[in-house]
Amino acid sequence: MEIWDLYDKDGNVTGEEWVRQFGNFRDIPDGRYHLVSDILVQHVDGTFLLTKRHPDKDVYPGFWEASAGGSANKGENPIECAKRELFEETGIEAEEFELINRVFREPSHSLIYSYVTKVDCDKDSVVLQEEEATEYKWVDDKGLLEYADSDSAIKTSVERYKPFYDKLRAKLR
Repeated sequence: MEIWDLYDKDGNVTGEEWVRQFGNFRDIPDGRYHLVSDILVQHVDGTFLLTKRHPDKDVYPGFWEASAGGSANKGENPIECAKRELFEETGIEAEEFELINRVFREPSHSLIYSYVTKVDCDKDSVVLQEEEATEYKWVDDKGLLEYADSDSAIKTSVERYKPFYDKLRAKLR
């Protein structure tokens, strides 16, 4: 059972809790949010990790995504959540996270922290969490931008990482 802290519109913990069940994040009261950490993974060789979401996910089933991540457990801060989610979903450990964006997303009642982390791991050592993702691949800068511009990209994620993608596009010009 997952228990989440709820936050107000200023990003403060309210003292309220939410017990997660499949799809019930939509029922979180208006003006309340759960914390989510989202991590774009860049290998030291410059490539980026893409994963394909499990077809049974309650949000964007079967879509490719350029991030790992998920909801914070009760008592976790955004970085603790990022470290745990990254490891649970990919088997990758990281210590340094660069904050790219922080946004509130009304339909999912989410306060989302979007990070980039650079890792130095064996690229074949990715271990996907069975219920989260079914495939993974590493892509170069051009491949990441092609993904971001494709119909198979999760557009809300692409929007959150827009500052990062804009820098990458400028670099490739």
